[in-house]
Amino acid sequence: MSRRDTPALAPRLDALGEAAELAAGRLPEDVVAGADAVVRAAGERQALSAEHTVVGFFGATGSGKSSLFNALTGRDLARVAATRPTTSEPLAAVWGVGRGQGLDPDAEHGDGTGEGGGAAALLDWLGVRRRHLLDEAPVLDDGRPGFLGFGRRDGADATGLILLDLPDIDSVERGNREITSRLAGHVDVLVWVVDPEKYADAVLHREFLATMGSHAAVTLVLLNQVDRLSVRDRDVVLASLRRMLSGHGLGDVRVLPVSARTGEGLEEVGRQVAAIVAQRGAAAERLGADVAARAADLAAASGEGEPAGVGPGDEQRLGRELAVAGGVPAVVRAVEGSYRLRSAKRTSWPVLRWMHSFRADPLRRLHLMPESAAPRRDRDEVARDPALHRTSLPERSGTQRAVVDGAVRTLAAAAGAGASEPWAAAIRRAGREHAEELPGAVDQAIAATDLGAGRGSWWHPVLDVLQWLALLTAVVGAGWLGVLALAGYLQFPLPPAPTVEGFPLPTLLLVGGLALGVLLALLAIPLTRWTAAARGRRARRRLEEATTDVGRRLVVDPVRAEVDRFHAFRDALARASGVPVRRGRR
Repeated sequence: MSRRDTPALAPRLDALGEAAELAAGRLPEDVVAGADAVVRAAGERQALSAEHTVVGFFGATGSGKSSLFNALTGRDLARVAATRPTTSEPLAAVWGVGRGQGLDPDAEHGDGTGEGGGAAALLDWLGVRRRHLLDEAPVLDDGRPGFLGFGRRDGADATGLILLDLPDIDSVERGNREITSRLAGHVDVLVWVVDPEKYADAVLHREFLATMGSHAAVTLVLLNQVDRLSVRDRDVVLASLRRMLSGHGLGDVRVLPVSARTGEGLEEVGRQVAAIVAQRGAAAERLGADVAARAADLAAASGEGEPAGVGPGDEQRLGRELAVAGGVPAVVRAVEGSYRLRSAKRTSWPVLRWMHSFRADPLRRLHLMPESAAPRRDRDEVARDPALHRTSLPERSGTQRAVVDGAVRTLAAAAGAGASEPWAAAIRRAGREHAEELPGAVDQAIAATDLGAGRGSWWHPVLDVLQWLALLTAVVGAGWLGVLALAGYLQFPLPPAPTVEGFPLPTLLLVGGLALGVLLALLAIPLTRWTAAARGRRARRRLEEATTDVGRRLVVDPVRAEVDRFHAFRDALARASGVPVRRGRR
């Protein structure tokens, strides 16, 4: 292929391959496979001869393409007969560049072999076994010269041309139709030969021309047998044919009236083909047209619109939903209850503290007690396998599971809003990809969250010391009074107890110690409630952060990855199509 064309084509081929890879599993398999096939075929064609241009003659039964082939080559190479089909396998005529490349002048090769690269390797790739090398100005058997030669002054020098005569597109032999369909996707230039009676053939238009809208630059249409038409009928048929081609996006295709019998129009056909060959760019143009066509197929399958993506508040909303369904409210209540229990053990009247030892710690029941307070055996097991760190929260109810499922579906649906159904469905699948892992991951995240439950408040030791001092004061006062009472009962003379403002000191110590203990206990109640509520809010915040992280990892990140995949696909498609990349919202 022409070196000047390869750099421009290579990025588009790479982009088409990238788009096909990104579309795999999202868009219809046949569309993706078609793009992959073009990338693969283009790579193979680029590795073959850049000096040859392959022109294929395609047509329905009776269109006269073999007669045109013979007229252009100047030799009766193609079989022409009344029986159908006349062409059962492809036939190649190679102009000029063939010596030393596995082809000999005017030699027919039936085994498809040939040493070296060039024409032989190219024809091997095309699967064309019958080949003729033409390296002199040919003359037909009736004495007329061929319309393609070497160094002709009329501009029809065809050096480097490979002309193919192909089986009928409507052949009754299925193998012939398959050969024609395959080569229609591989030749560099497509020449469609039609006749006045079958120019509107359904097979031609539905199976071939309708899919060639981007190939106008490498397409030529020949209306053969015009010698059978009057001037008026010729104009009518040509106008009708051009309208039909325009309907396929081929309005710019060159349509030439010709006659293989009289030679009318063949000089122009020779010039047109020779001009294409001389440019050495037909192969690149054909591949570029294939890339554009497959990119258009991918674009049509992808549809219009683009996904909205994950909104700024969607991630946090999902985290809150997962937290509620995962039992975070129960954990928060347990954190508050655990703090109140530990606070009571530290700040209540020391004489009654033993009563709190009969109450179970709510966090211990949920297996959420601080690690330092857990039994050593449990700590060792968790250290060996963090997955064992699970809570004992009640099993999720059907309602809770429905809440989680609904939250995931809502986020994925919102992220895919605006996209076409194939991509919206892919985004929804991405959101549900880890649905089975979600409950366990939420439970582990809750179990692994530092709830701050093992730490007391700064005022706990203060009130604890004061409570013990108050109790000690009351005990001293009670003991003093007891000694005085016992001495009086036993009639032991003792000095009177000291007084303060007329009140005996032992009595003041007893009453004051008891009163101080009660006041300290009453003071601890609101302090405990306020602090427990604060600890609960902090635990809720940390737990929601943990469940949000789980939601991000198992739901949001896959959804975002799918949205990013869409944008990468769209960008690759734009580069493959050769249009500027539009940057939408991300």
